[in-house]
Amino acid sequence: MLQCLSGSSCVRVIEGYRSTWYFLVLVLAYVLYLIFGALVFYAVELPYEEQLRQELRTVRQQFLNDNECLSEERLEEFLTRALEASNYGVSVLNNATTNWNWDFTSALFFASTVLSTTGYGHTVPLSDGGKAFCIIYSVVGIPFTLLFLTAVVQRIMEFSTRRPVEYLHRRWGMSKPLLAALHASLLAIIIVSCFFLIPAIIFSVLEEDWNFLESFYFCFISLSTIGLGDYVPGEGYHQRFREIYKLGITFYLILGLIAMLVVLETFCELQQLKKLRKMFYLRKQKTEDQLNIVDHDHLSVSGQAASFREDKTDVFPDDIISASPTTTSNGPMGR
Repeated sequence: MLQCLSGSSCVRVIEGYRSTWYFLVLVLAYVLYLIFGALVFYAVELPYEEQLRQELRTVRQQFLNDNECLSEERLEEFLTRALEASNYGVSVLNNATTNWNWDFTSALFFASTVLSTTGYGHTVPLSDGGKAFCIIYSVVGIPFTLLFLTAVVQRIMEFSTRRPVEYLHRRWGMSKPLLAALHASLLAIIIVSCFFLIPAIIFSVLEEDWNFLESFYFCFISLSTIGLGDYVPGEGYHQRFREIYKLGITFYLILGLIAMLVVLETFCELQQLKKLRKMFYLRKQKTEDQLNIVDHDHLSVSGQAASFREDKTDVFPDDIISASPTTTSNGPMGR
């Protein structure tokens, strides 16, 4: 019997804290996923890094052997300065001097990456005034961008998701959850085609050093707002119509980010995902004020019912009292 009681109590404890257990499992799964990603990147990238380091050491030593008049310290000083300038987007190469990082179109591209939190990092403010303004601009601009994107996505969702699903539900009589899942899958295929596959083909043609995988990689890294900065379009040495190209990329990033948010919001509204999310959420508990309101309403209803019964008794007291003898006298025994 004690075993049954202890077993039932354990079951009640597990049932009562089910969302907490699910949350702990979610945290553990996320940590394991982080470790898994780290192990894969460690195994894949470390050999390439070691190979590149070895090649650089070989080239550096060969350069010093060919130029004996140049000391190792002077070369180290020059390379350090060149790399610092490169980190700010300024190159020392002769064929790169025609590309300015802070003309209007490049500045517009930089502003869009700041407000969308993409932040490639290939171009950064050089002056203290520019850095200070970037902080103030971001503090105001990022919430403003979130408000703008939320309003735009909400209006697009009405015409791209909610109304089509409702119309098809009434027209075909299909299950709304099933119809919403099919619609979300179709919408995802369209968005991937229009904002990933087709732009990747275009970038692989316009960018001389990019293949299709690298172009697709840039599209995904940009529209997911990761923005690693290892691939940035329009930075080629012989890029034609660079200003127009940069302007087009700016509009592509904004429209692509909106499209990504529409797809994510469409999937988040699926009933299946809503049930999955609720597994990890805390249950909503009524506050003390809400409980007091409920108790007051309950007492009020009970009081009204009691007063109604008293009123009914007061209105017909004689009829109720006289009803018993009359009924008895008219019954079978009375007859």
